[in-house]
Amino acid sequence: MKYHEMDLNEVEQSLSTNFSSGLTADEAKNRIKQHGYNELDEGEKQSALLLFFSQFKDFMVLVLLAATLISGLLGEYIDAIAIIAIVISNGFLGFFQERKAEKSLQALKELSAPQVSVLRDEQWIRIPSKEVTIGDMLKFSSGDRIGADVRIIEAKSLEIEESALTGESVPAAKHSDPLSASNPGIGDMENTAFMGTMVTRGSGIGVVVATGMDTAMGQIANLLQNAESAQTPLQRRLEQLGKILIVAALLLTVLVVAIGVFQGQELYTMFLAGVSLAVAAIPEGLPAIVTVALSLGVQKMIKKNAIVRKLPAVETLGCASVICSDKTGTMTQNKMTVTHLWSGGKTWTVDGVGYEPEGQFYTEDEPIQVRNEKALQQMLIFGMICNHSELKFNEDEIILDGDPTEGALLVSAMKAGYDRPALLEEFTILNEFPFDSARKMMSMHVKDSKGRHFIVTKGAPDVLLGACESILWDDRSQYFGKELQTKVQNAINELASKALRTIAIAFKPVSPNTVILSEKEAEQNLTFIGIQGMIDPPRPEVKAAVKECKEAGIKTVMITGDHVITAKAIASQLGILTSKSMVLDGKALSEMSVDELEEVVDNVSVFARVSPEHKLKIVKALQNKGHIVAMTGDGVNDAPAIKAADIGVAMGITGTDVAKEASALVLLDDNFATIKAAIKEGRNIYENIRKFIRYLLASNVGEILVMLFAMILGLPLPLVPIQILWVNLVTDGLPAMALGVDRPEENVMKRNPRSPKEGVFARGLGWKVVSRGILIGIVTLMSFMIVYKNDPARLQYAQTVAFAALVMAQLIHVFDCRSEKSVLSRNPFGNLFLVWSVISSLALMLVVIYFPPLQPIFHTLPIAPRDWLLIIGLSAIPTFLLAGTFLARKTK
Repeated sequence: MKYHEMDLNEVEQSLSTNFSSGLTADEAKNRIKQHGYNELDEGEKQSALLLFFSQFKDFMVLVLLAATLISGLLGEYIDAIAIIAIVISNGFLGFFQERKAEKSLQALKELSAPQVSVLRDEQWIRIPSKEVTIGDMLKFSSGDRIGADVRIIEAKSLEIEESALTGESVPAAKHSDPLSASNPGIGDMENTAFMGTMVTRGSGIGVVVATGMDTAMGQIANLLQNAESAQTPLQRRLEQLGKILIVAALLLTVLVVAIGVFQGQELYTMFLAGVSLAVAAIPEGLPAIVTVALSLGVQKMIKKNAIVRKLPAVETLGCASVICSDKTGTMTQNKMTVTHLWSGGKTWTVDGVGYEPEGQFYTEDEPIQVRNEKALQQMLIFGMICNHSELKFNEDEIILDGDPTEGALLVSAMKAGYDRPALLEEFTILNEFPFDSARKMMSMHVKDSKGRHFIVTKGAPDVLLGACESILWDDRSQYFGKELQTKVQNAINELASKALRTIAIAFKPVSPNTVILSEKEAEQNLTFIGIQGMIDPPRPEVKAAVKECKEAGIKTVMITGDHVITAKAIASQLGILTSKSMVLDGKALSEMSVDELEEVVDNVSVFARVSPEHKLKIVKALQNKGHIVAMTGDGVNDAPAIKAADIGVAMGITGTDVAKEASALVLLDDNFATIKAAIKEGRNIYENIRKFIRYLLASNVGEILVMLFAMILGLPLPLVPIQILWVNLVTDGLPAMALGVDRPEENVMKRNPRSPKEGVFARGLGWKVVSRGILIGIVTLMSFMIVYKNDPARLQYAQTVAFAALVMAQLIHVFDCRSEKSVLSRNPFGNLFLVWSVISSLALMLVVIYFPPLQPIFHTLPIAPRDWLLIIGLSAIPTFLLAGTFLARKTK
């Protein structure tokens, strides 16, 4: 027999626990040893050592290490040791950045770790939910998250929101009676509460029957652990680029060795030249700089209320062409707010935002005093009394403790100046008939300060109408005839057409001697007071974010479990729904295949009455149409769709741990505007990566051509391998990292998303790399030839001049890489990091040239002042020659 079938005595005996005293501390420790901690497995974590060694798995780094080995075998021990030292430093850089990103997520998980009330040694105490074990007694009330799977042993008006597991947004009523069904579904387990679900009403006590991966949530989490994630566009592009560069390096190495041997050079010299070319061809700093650029993006995102769980996800967001976003809490405030009130033929409106208890009441746009409106005053007072919600005022936010609908009624009365504790001094609650889903009403028996007794009832208008025999009209009670009933129904329909959820308020005086024993007795012959209409209002910043996404060529799609009317109203307010777009409901979606959905999905802007299972179908249809899809979600059932999306986005506040684990991005504020900020950041990061790829490869092309032309012309090597590696990793590295934090250009959110199939060298980048690289190579070779021809005996001095010319040409060229147009189109001081990195690189170059202990390692000699004029003059040519050409074209 299973726990849900047992009576309470059988449950207590089966679990060897005591419902009145709970487990002892020692017994709890023993059970934790037996069953493990109450937490979901995260899969195998990569150790710090493996993470460090993974920095050297990149193919470019492996080829570099092979070249280093050859240098060592050829007797160039100093070069080999220096190269190894630089590569290891590079590895540490990538390692620390990845660890930093990992710790950011861990910090989030620790901050959000839930606490539970547990009975231990006859005392109720608060402990982390991970320390809960089988047989523990848990106590929970409205607002608490259930810490484990529990068999309920006591329930008082208990309702639990289980949408994270079932997809059902309406809270489920719970009781403690045994069930007759042997294998009910999760949604039918009325005497069981599940890990991760939220108590929305009432209170209860339960005994833990499953923890960790044995819970219902743990079983779903287990299905996700082995799922594979596809490579991001950036990873694919860099892999493609790496292969091209490796092939180029090997071909050039073979070519140079062949040319040298053909010209009669020694094989040893040619092998050394081949190693130099291999080092020159491969941008060794690229993997680390990409990692650093993405890591810096991660740090920026944290400041913008998002945690990136996977580094390349920042870049993937930049490709997004469709954002599928939940409505509640992401586009809206998740704060039900009363906006319209109706009584006796009059309609009032009230302003104010969220749970702020401040607002003005109006009639036909004219401000009014509530205390002059008797019916309105009575409706607000009774709505506040027949209520269990409470506002908690923290330093930076107002938190609702209780049901969102009751919270809306509470705040509307507070806006009129009423205070519940003060009202409860005037009205004493004698009895209560809690809300249940069958009656759709809640009633209280109260006594006022004058000794008068009343029944106060609130509930669904369509149900409450049938319980009323009179109505307040013109501030007096009148017979509730057919004509007035029609007027009330019209008012309900009018509020519903505005996408408002409606709650009706009614009352009846009763004799002080009357004893009300049942709901049926209380909830009849009532006097109808009026209706309060409420809505979950849009977040103020979302409309602008949707507009900015539209300008960026990104379609926003609203997905909600709410009614079509509500969804259309919010979507229209936010600019998502236009006259040309469609609304599709869950029923129609269920009847469609993915292929049928594909045919219309580009025209649909709103999916209403959608269950989490539908989300996967929507993702697949959009992806089949060639879109890069960002999908938001918070429940366990959302996880497959989040995993399948190109970029899965989980909610940090309302999201389950399973949804977060499946996601690539976690929103700390559950806000749509944060997704927009992430997309902007993603686009800028990708553009910055293109900038430093352009910078690094142009430099490498210049280095290759210097070496190749020198070989062809029968000249000595203008640069030695250690100098090239110094340029690639140190001199180039700092400016390249500074390009990685460059500010976005003005049009970054004014152009369409790039195609995920776009190559690294698209939009003219290949031409820029080759043209600048050729010029850098030519001026470097010219500086070498001029000095070498003047004094062939001073080869090392000529190599030092070539080294300085190469560094200077690249440091001037880096400012050209900030813009797609020209070095003259952006303020050079717009990126102060870049300015300081260039100054630092210059200083490092001067140290290598003029600091005696480093001269033998880097094969350098001090450069005479007159040769600096030659170096600076030649090194400015690659950047300003082409900038002048651009300016001339622009002038024409």
